[in-house]
Amino acid sequence: MKDPENEFFCFAHRGASGHEPENTLLSIEKAISMGAPWIEVDVFAVEDELVVIHDERLEYRTNGSGYVTEKTLAYLRSLDAGKGQRIPLLREVFDFVGRRAGINVELKGAGTAVPTVKLICEYIARQSCHHDQLILSSFNHQELQIVKHLDPDIRIGALTLGIPRHYAEFAEALQAFSVHAGLAFINRDFVDDAHRRGLKIFVYTVNLPDDLSRVRAMGVDGVFTNFPELVISQRI
Repeated sequence: MKDPENEFFCFAHRGASGHEPENTLLSIEKAISMGAPWIEVDVFAVEDELVVIHDERLEYRTNGSGYVTEKTLAYLRSLDAGKGQRIPLLREVFDFVGRRAGINVELKGAGTAVPTVKLICEYIARQSCHHDQLILSSFNHQELQIVKHLDPDIRIGALTLGIPRHYAEFAEALQAFSVHAGLAFINRDFVDDAHRRGLKIFVYTVNLPDDLSRVRAMGVDGVFTNFPELVISQRI
């Protein structure tokens, strides 16, 4: 889970989601059993909990309907997220993973930064996890600013669509640990700029060997993949 400075990061995207229902404990266990050093999950805030699910609407990945944040926690927990799995809570993911892997939590909904940091502080206080096991990422950079204000020691990953005009400048301004770029929008200049600013650069979502070889040749620091075995087989 704790990658050495020069080691290539492998994030199991929503768990081993190419094999098991995404963002479920089953998918996470599959990723860990395959040797994935990092797990990526997505969260929305509902009532007083953080629920682990990617899409705003329930129809895409569950047998429910409607918007996640408009439903009660009890309703969400009653749904089937695939193969009889229910939507996990983030605290359940933390308990389940323990120190077996690092966790990248993507903040999907508004108002997720505060409860996520609160939960992390709770787990760190009881030594159930540590800062270098965690990355909080988001397309919502205001949420990331809140994270850094609440706990500067939490590493943040700034997500972007497309290639920003000034490359990784936006991530540096956020005091990010990493910039997370889409596979279709990555080039060597972007990678080099991130490195000059002291940032890691991770690419999502890399599921084919040719794409993995291409981004590795650019010098990226890691990838998000639905098939962690693709990367693990090449880890040095």
